[in-house]
Formats: sequence, structure tokens, C-alpha cells
Amino acid sequence: QVQLVESGGGLVQPGGSLRLSCTSSGFTLDDYAIGWFRQAPGKEREGVSCISSRDDSTYSADSVRGRFTISRDNAKNTVYLQMNSLEPEDTAVYYCAAGPHCLRIVPMVFGSWGQGTQVTVSS
Repeated sequence: QVQLVESGGGLVQPGGSLRLSCTSSGFTLDDYAIGWFRQAPGKEREGVSCISSRDDSTYSADSVRGRFTISRDNAKNTVYLQMNSLEPEDTAVYYCAAGPHCLRIVPMVFGSWGQGTQVTVSS
């Protein structure tokens, strides 16, 4: 099973930016579609963005499109989620996960998960 590690979370003011990283030791992330998900207290885990394994096509939820950007750096075996114009509603634990494709960015499609990183947007 792919083992993933997220980093880069923290406390940021509304309108600020953060860049999350997802990396793996022992597994080549470029072999998988990598999705970013988030879960706020009392809410279900939701898909945020995904980058495919074949051609690096990217997909984003309507709530973050234009603000969040997903990308890969294969030399570093890392997938990033650049988050700009953050809003209090973006507060959640963010997870990266590996799966076969980005056709459906839902948790049940993705089989390997990291432990998550907390993002808090507050003044």
C-alpha cells in the first residue's frame, strides 16, 4: 500500500496563502492519480482537487476553482496544493490520497491516504 505524508498546514489569515505538500517514500507518486481532500468538523470528507497519472490533467471542485492549484514535481516525488485567497470556510484537515484516476474525486475511489494536515483560516 502506498504510504503518503502531508505537510504545510497551519494558521493563516483570510485572504492568505498556503502550499501543502504530499510525498511518499518508496512509491513513485507519478504512477497514481493523486487527490486532495478535506474534512471540516462535523462534515463529510470532500474532494478538492486531483491530478491524473497519465497526462497530469487537473480537476478541482467548484468551491476552490480559481483559488487552489494542484501540481506535481516528479523530481521531488511530491504533489502540491497551492491555496490562495483562503477563506474561513476552507478550514479543515487536508488529506492527500492515491488512486487509479480522477474521474470521480470521492474518497471511496482512493485507496491509500496520508494522516492529514490541519489548515485553519482565521483572523
